[in-house]
Amino acid sequence: MAIKVDLNADMGESFGPWTMGDDAALLDIITSANVACGFHAGDPDVMDRTMRQATARGVSLGAHPGFADLKGFGRRNLPIPAAEVANAVAYQLGAAQAMARRAGGRIRHLKLHGALANMASVDATLARACYQAALDVDPNLVIMVLAATAQEQAARDLGCAWAGEIFADRAYNDDATLVDRRLAGAVLHDPAVIGPRILAMVQAGAIIAESGKHISCRIDTICLHGDTPGAVAAARGLRDHLRQAGITLAPF
Repeated sequence: MAIKVDLNADMGESFGPWTMGDDAALLDIITSANVACGFHAGDPDVMDRTMRQATARGVSLGAHPGFADLKGFGRRNLPIPAAEVANAVAYQLGAAQAMARRAGGRIRHLKLHGALANMASVDATLARACYQAALDVDPNLVIMVLAATAQEQAARDLGCAWAGEIFADRAYNDDATLVDRRLAGAVLHDPAVIGPRILAMVQAGAIIAESGKHISCRIDTICLHGDTPGAVAAARGLRDHLRQAGITLAPF
């Protein structure tokens, strides 16, 4: 049976004169873009530019909300009540929808960013609060979840449309959570390693943890972080490796 999978990247994470990643180059490779909404990164000008470029290339648009932590790039755990986080998610989604509409596109999916995503991957109550807030804004939104985590359970419980995501450039723990970025080997950069590793996961229908453990899951989309060194080369290498193996790349 033919396998189809989406290739996504987090982008629009520049801010004013500070550039983060090569979004224009990534948009020629990926099929879905998760655009920062101004809290952890991005600003209205960056959002507009990124969404116009994505729409022109036929790349599917998603909102990528995170904690209001520009200095920490949204990667620091913040002890904020779930109700407050939910409001922040709805706020950021609304901004993304407005900017997408103005750019001639529309927001099809939502993916949590950084520390918020990691916290929601082990806290189904937090994940559900975030997702319910987003679905209150748009019931037809596809929720992109970290496969086989509390995020997926929350989406299943809500009965909404969801897409299971794995990471091409991150190592996994045995519970399907991501290895802490502060640990050696947590972030992968070598296209020669990334391609075969992800192909094996897609073909197995499972996350393969650092220990070698297989965690069965639904894989709808694969993420490459746009802010990591060599992200474009890694994305291009992964795309080519999957295509050569007969995998079709298309938006979920």
